[in-house]
Amino acid sequence: MVIETPRLILREMEDGDFAALRRVLGDRHNMRFYPYVFDDARIRAWITSNIERYSTFGFGLWAVCMKDGGELIGDCGLTMQNINGVILPEIGYHMRGDMQRNGYAREAASAVRDWAFRVTPFRRLFSYMPAAHVASAATARSIGMELANRYIDSSSGIETLVYEVCKSDKAEHVA
Repeated sequence: MVIETPRLILREMEDGDFAALRRVLGDRHNMRFYPYVFDDARIRAWITSNIERYSTFGFGLWAVCMKDGGELIGDCGLTMQNINGVILPEIGYHMRGDMQRNGYAREAASAVRDWAFRVTPFRRLFSYMPAAHVASAATARSIGMELANRYIDSSSGIETLVYEVCKSDKAEHVA
């Protein structure tokens, strides 16, 4: 499975992506809103979990690569997540620190949104993040999502925002 955008290629992760994903998931500053920074074992498990998702669901988080040169700069995709006690289809994204603020997360997430509405039966898609993660919320809004809920996460005690976009919102046309 490959999704192309003007600047990016989203493709299935593979074992050879380990070093590039370490620069994304193993960076303390980059993962400051995540429950933990990934060590080598967690990065390998991340790749394995996504490869398993592709065969189980037909989707997962995909490697986000620059179209020019193929460099892996992050991940983005669709996963089934427990959001406040309900399993929902979630668009998630992680971009390497030096690649942030260039619109890559928006570009990748928009492509995933359009793919999901075209290929899956889902009529609603979600993104969730700690309320303090302003950049992630901005990315969700930039792809046509609106704030749908907020709650205190029972395991972390952190306020969490939930954004949603519906297929009927014509999200495919949001740039």
